[in-house]
This record gives sequence, structure tokens and C-alpha cells, in this order.
Amino acid sequence: MISAQQPPFPNNIQRVMDCPAEEEEETCEEQFESENCTCSSTCASSTAEPNSDLPVTLKILQNWVPRVSHYFDKEHYTYVGHQIVIQESIEHFGAVVWPGALALSQYLETNQEQFNLKDKKVLEIGAGTGLLSIVACLLGAYVTATDLPEVLENLSYNISRNTQNMNMHKPEVRKLVWGEGLNEDFPVSTHHYDFILASDVVYHHTALDSLLATMVYFCKPGTVLLWANKFRFSTDYEFLEKLCNIFNTTILAEFPESNVKLLKATVREN
Repeated sequence: MISAQQPPFPNNIQRVMDCPAEEEEETCEEQFESENCTCSSTCASSTAEPNSDLPVTLKILQNWVPRVSHYFDKEHYTYVGHQIVIQESIEHFGAVVWPGALALSQYLETNQEQFNLKDKKVLEIGAGTGLLSIVACLLGAYVTATDLPEVLENLSYNISRNTQNMNMHKPEVRKLVWGEGLNEDFPVSTHHYDFILASDVVYHHTALDSLLATMVYFCKPGTVLLWANKFRFSTDYEFLEKLCNIFNTTILAEFPESNVKLLKATVREN
């Protein structure tokens, strides 16, 4: 469990800094040191003022719907006025609904004026169970949900089950291995996305450089990357620092109870 005290954030990211905890605890900050990573010593209010550039502090709402089900591996959620049934599996990390997906789904639902997905082209990388892609579909987007080959069967099942017979753009499910075959499978000449969605794609795995390369590939001028992640390890903060060195990055919201941060990133203008 990560405490309220965190590694310092890159100084080129717009955010409100967390106040340090009164009691010192061993955290991943002790293992994370960077000469280029500094933070302000001033602590701001935990809740942003209206119309300010500071991130809002939120709580993931209980959109999970408790109910009796014959299937122990199905979870029921409610977003955009629709009940969504998600089949999970313990066989793959990508077949479980993680808190980042809940946080970003909630944020998109409640901030439709700020991020209007209607008739926009949306790509989700590391779509997992498909919950976030389903919410984007319900919000009117043209959605392409992608993940590893071994995850696609369950991903396709969830998306098809929750979007069939509805008046919305038909979503697409495709294989995407980060950093591999991007030019062949998603040529820039024919694939431009308004939004790139990613949730809990950063954790303790060996494909972080490939993930970053994939984000860079798909994020073109005019593209908005929305990334929600539960911060657990020092490698998560190291990835964030690399992201900030490439993109204009802003923390939109923080969910302290879940250690989830929601960030927006756009391509820097030359």
C-alpha cells in the first residue's frame, strides 16, 4: 500500500502538490531519486477552486451494482444511464476491472462538456475488460478497443454484449501489442484519433518503454491522451516523468482513496 507521501513530481507538470504526511512512513519515494524531478514545497488545498487549473480531488463512486448473478465472474455497473455487465477472468491482468478504468469512466461521464466524445474517434490501448471503451461508446464515440491477443476474446464478448442493439457507433476490437507493427496495422495516413484512452496500463511490467512509444506514435497534433492510473511503484513515477518530458501534461483529477491520478497529455507545439 502506498502512503499519502509520494515521490516528487516532475516540475514540468501542472498539478497541485500533496501535503506531506505528518508521520514518516517507508514509501516508494525512498527508492525514487531523480536530479531532474523536483516539486514545490508549498502545499495547496486538496480541492481545486472552480475554473482553476488545479486538479480536482474526487472519490470513485459506487457505480458497481450489487445483485444476485448465476455467474460469479460477472460484475454490473451503471454509466451514462445504462447497466453494463462485465465478465472478468483471473487468468489475465487485462481481464479484471481496475480502479483507473472506474475513475476515467466516471470522469468522462461527468465532464462531457469538457471532453465531448460524440462522433469523435477514440482509441483505447490496453482495453482489458472493455468497460472504458463501452462507456466511450455510450457517449457517442467511434471506438477502437485494443489489447493483447489473449485478452481479445473476453474483450470482444463484453463489448458486443453491452453495445449490441443500441443506437450507437459500432465499436471495433483489434489486437495491439505495444510497440509492434504500428506502421503496418495502424498506418498514420489512415488512422488519426481525437482521443487516446488508457487506464492502469502502467504497473510493474517490462513493456513500459514500448507503451510510451505507442503513446507517442498515436498522439498527433490535436489528439488528447487521457490516462488514469493507480500509482503503486517507483516505476510508475519514472514513467510519468518520461511522459512529462515528451508531452504537455496536466493532472485533471486525483482520487486519493484509490491512489489514482487522471492526467491529460497533448503533443508539444514546436
